[in-house]
Parts: sequence; C-alpha cells; structure tokens
Amino acid sequence: MKLSSLGYLIKEGFKNIRTNRMMTLASIVVLASCLIITGAASLISVNVSTLISKIGDDNELTVYLDLELNNIDSIKLGAELKKIKNVERCTYYPKDEAIKEYKENLGDVYESMQGDGNPFPNAYKVQIDDLSKYKETVSQIKKIDGVDSVSDRSGIASALTKLNYFVTIVGFWLVLILAVVTMFIISNTIKMTMYSRRYEISIMKSVGATNRFVRIPFVVEAMTIGLLSGVLASAVLLLIYDPVRQFGAGIVRMIGTSTIPESQIWLPLVVTMSCVGMLIGLVGGSVSITKYLKKEGGGILGW
Repeated sequence: MKLSSLGYLIKEGFKNIRTNRMMTLASIVVLASCLIITGAASLISVNVSTLISKIGDDNELTVYLDLELNNIDSIKLGAELKKIKNVERCTYYPKDEAIKEYKENLGDVYESMQGDGNPFPNAYKVQIDDLSKYKETVSQIKKIDGVDSVSDRSGIASALTKLNYFVTIVGFWLVLILAVVTMFIISNTIKMTMYSRRYEISIMKSVGATNRFVRIPFVVEAMTIGLLSGVLASAVLLLIYDPVRQFGAGIVRMIGTSTIPESQIWLPLVVTMSCVGMLIGLVGGSVSITKYLKKEGGGILGW
C-alpha cells in the first residue's frame, strides 16, 4: 500500500469521528467510564498490596534470649539468626536498652535494676522476608541454642498473606471482566458506524476495494476513540486520586504514608490507560469489522 493511500485512509478514520461525533462522544464517555472503573480497581489493588507489604515490613519478630547469655554470646547468636534464609534483617536489642523504655514508670527503682539487677533478657528484632513462611521461620529460630522464646504474631502474618492473595485475585478478575466489557462496547460502536456507512462500503467493495482498504479507517477510528477514552479516564482518576488518598489518611494514618503518591503514578497511569484504550480499540475494531468484510457488495446491504 502506498504511503499516500495510507495517509488518505487515516484521514478518513478521523473524518468518521467528526461525521459521527455524537456517537463518538457517547462511545468515549461509556468506554472512559469502564476504563475509570478498571483503573480504579487496579489502583486499589496496587495500593492495598503496597500497604500490606509495608505492614509486613514493620511486622518484626522479637527473639528473646536466655537470661544467662552474656553480650558476647548474644552477638554470636545473631550470626546464627542471619543464616536463616527467610530472615531479611536482624537487629540486636540489648537488655540495657530495653530497661530504658521503662525508666519513667520505674522511678527510683530504675537505678537498682541496672547491671545484674536487670530482669530483661537480651533480644533481637528480626524482620522476615516472606510472611507466608512465618511459622517455618519461627520454628527454625527456636531451634537455635540460646533462644528462650519468640513473640508469636502468626495470626497477623496469616491474615496479611490471605488479604494479599484475595486482593490480587479479585483485582485480576475485575480488571479482566471490565476489559472484556469495554471491548464489547467499542466493538458495537464500530458496528453501528459500519451500518451507517453500509452503502458507501458496498460501493467500495463492488469496485474492487480490498479488505485492508476498507478496514483501516474503522480501525483508526476505534483506536482514536480508545486513546481519547484512556486520556479522559486518566484525567478523572488523577483528579480524584489524591483527595481519596488524603481522606483515607484521615481515617488510617498509615494510608497516607504507605500508599503510592500521585507524583509516582501519574505518568505510568496515563501511558497505561492510553495504551490499553488503543489496544481495546484495535482489537474491538478489528474483530467487529472482519465479520462483515467477508460479504461482497450487495450482501453488505442485507445487514
């Protein structure tokens, strides 16, 4: 196909948008609405996963050592903790530091609880990498000589793991279903456009126009509708993203500090929504027109 012919067909695609502007506007609004819902579901899923990951990072284990263990032996034990594969970070927490947290509450008794009078054991703050392996990791820690006990937060770890799995699965299926719905909408839009131009297409096919020649303007139209819908959906999502995030932070402070700021999502969001819109337009437009291109001249008028 010549470059001049391709340029003409692309212009025809944009001309279709202007000619059928009311139908195009309705399609953009409907498609953008579906993309907004899809984008919102994706943003919620990503932010919840980020929030869960942050909570998981802050969910440290406290490993209490035997009271008889001195500082040197306690430090050596830390090397054993670091050898466990699921241990991401291990921080020594000596008993001298632990007693300081109770200084105000202990009052005059505080001084008598220094040195050998300190009832607290040395400990380690341990951050694990994979919460789903929580119990297995705790079991390995308890087997180390010199470990007295481990703070048990298996319930929290289990709840976070299940919540993360649930959000991932629900988010995936919601996005998939909405993507199919948006493709169906744009497919029907192209069918309506083709129906309104059936006489023109019939004449083009009768004089020998190839399927590619007929198809390109409709695909260009569909992709343009998808692009405009994606840009509109991105603008709406960015407009409401920060207010919703700040509102959530007013209820739970961690939402404000542990979710993704707008400055980090606006570019990926615009690019992704625009590309998804164009892809849906490409697939929807191509699928809807292929069925009718199998017909010839007069057969098209029998729709």
